[in-house]
Amino acid sequence: MSNVRAHVYIQGRVQGVFFRATTREKAAEFGIRGWVKNCADGKVEAVFEGKKEAVDKIIDWCHKGPSGAFVEDIQIHTENFSGKFNGFSIIY
Repeated sequence: MSNVRAHVYIQGRVQGVFFRATTREKAAEFGIRGWVKNCADGKVEAVFEGKKEAVDKIIDWCHKGPSGAFVEDIQIHTENFSGKFNGFSIIY
């Protein structure tokens, strides 16, 4: 299966509910590389790289998020796979 990259914006009650930390845990579980960060406008932004099946799994998870989150909308942008990430990190 091929490697893919998704640039995702998650909107709703997604800050202050451990969305970034839980996303990092899920990324490790699914073998995803990339990053996640909070945005000034209240969204969470993430870049996911990995096998298509794994990226699809983490995007599916992002539709719900961790306990306490309420996801209203997700924007998904497909980008070219870069392979430049060594792991998955939280950007502060």
